[in-house]
Amino acid sequence: MTSRQRWLALMILCLGVLMIVLDTTIVNVALPSIRTDLGFTETSLVWVVNAYMLTFGGFLLLGGRLGDLYGHRRLFLLGIVLFTLASLACGLSTSQPLLIGARAVQGLGGAVVSAVALSLIMNLFTEPAERAKAMGVYGFVCAGGGSIGVLLGGLLTSTLSWHWIFLVNLPIGIAVYFLCTALLPNSPGHAEGERLDIAGALTVTTSLMLAVYAIVNGNEAGWASTQTLGLLAGAAALFAVFIGIEARVQHPLMPLGLFRLRNVATANIVGVLWAAAMFAWFFISALYMQLVLGYSPLQVGLGFLPANLIMAACSLGISAWLVMRFGLRLPLAVGLLLAALGLALFARAPVGGNFVFDVLPGMLLLGFGAGVAFNPVLLAAMSDVSPSESGLASGVVNTAFMMGGALGLAVLASLASARADSLRVVGADAVVALNGGYHAAFIVGAIFAALAAVIGAVGIRTRAPVAHEVELSSDTNMSGSAAQNS
Repeated sequence: MTSRQRWLALMILCLGVLMIVLDTTIVNVALPSIRTDLGFTETSLVWVVNAYMLTFGGFLLLGGRLGDLYGHRRLFLLGIVLFTLASLACGLSTSQPLLIGARAVQGLGGAVVSAVALSLIMNLFTEPAERAKAMGVYGFVCAGGGSIGVLLGGLLTSTLSWHWIFLVNLPIGIAVYFLCTALLPNSPGHAEGERLDIAGALTVTTSLMLAVYAIVNGNEAGWASTQTLGLLAGAAALFAVFIGIEARVQHPLMPLGLFRLRNVATANIVGVLWAAAMFAWFFISALYMQLVLGYSPLQVGLGFLPANLIMAACSLGISAWLVMRFGLRLPLAVGLLLAALGLALFARAPVGGNFVFDVLPGMLLLGFGAGVAFNPVLLAAMSDVSPSESGLASGVVNTAFMMGGALGLAVLASLASARADSLRVVGADAVVALNGGYHAAFIVGAIFAALAAVIGAVGIRTRAPVAHEVELSSDTNMSGSAAQNS
């Protein structure tokens, strides 16, 4: 494959990933219109979002492993087909069950695409400098896609109708499918000959789905309620069973030796904290602009535009140069510290805030931070594993980001609500109380980002090796001997 073909393939892969990333946020802007049109109640409306999150989070690990076994290209194309057909069903929905069911299928397709796309990119680009640049492009798509979704969602909903936030995926999905069949090499699965760990797949998928369900409904049901605690306990018990299975089965779904690799383990811990901080930035700052400053959905999307432009500049050039010049650790730590500072600036934004003085500085720092840090986090998570485990490593890091983001958002939203309630009790104005709650969430988000920076600076090796062979066989798991880090 020529260099030009590889970069074209990267653009198409990232277009498919962008379609998935957009759908996690583009729906939020259209929820009021969907509620009115289909007659959702306030309680049932959350399932338009939760149905997607539930299957997306639950099937990331399984999707990644299936890509290893049966071919990353094959699974990527299957995921694109599922997502595109489900988008058509969503766009044509005239009833609540059809929309919620189609959203669940969208989440399944999105999980498969997200889990194997990173593996395809890592296998397309094996030379360190090219790989760093390619990961910068992918990182920008992942980090910036959410805020682009708000802008696009506001534009489509206000000018056309909520149906078009789903129907717009059809031409994109069709184009991605046919271009991928032409550009991507049809390689067999690296792990062909192994059997799928059915027991492990069932236990970990059910565990993740229970955990996601508990998290996304935590605010509504109550974090100390029997339902939430029971679901979390059930998820933990199933995950413990999964670990027991993986330690004994001949061909494990997730070889435990993977977490003996220093960069892999550290990157996933950083990913959980970083995702929580990113969700604090994206969702809480959007709420601040909309509910405190009175911005329209389109204005909120435009408010994120400077950060997106800076993120693009950093991800597509500066980040790759920094990684090649200084390794993984320094760019990661500096980027996360800049993000922490940006969140801290949002924690002082007043009720009568001005965009230039109270929103833009935090946005600029967060754009720089996300653009610089995202690339080294992904590289660290993938760099120590062999090609036969790349889908699994991709699924693991995507799961870490997804679970960290979902849990972080739930915790920060609860914290903001509790703080706002306490301020109302002492007589604060409704908007002042709301803003006080957001300040508390931003402070904790800044702590998450700073803690991730410290862990990354201590735990990540200065220079990670390029995806070399690491023995992660069942014999390694059963004997308990460490996989070599070299």
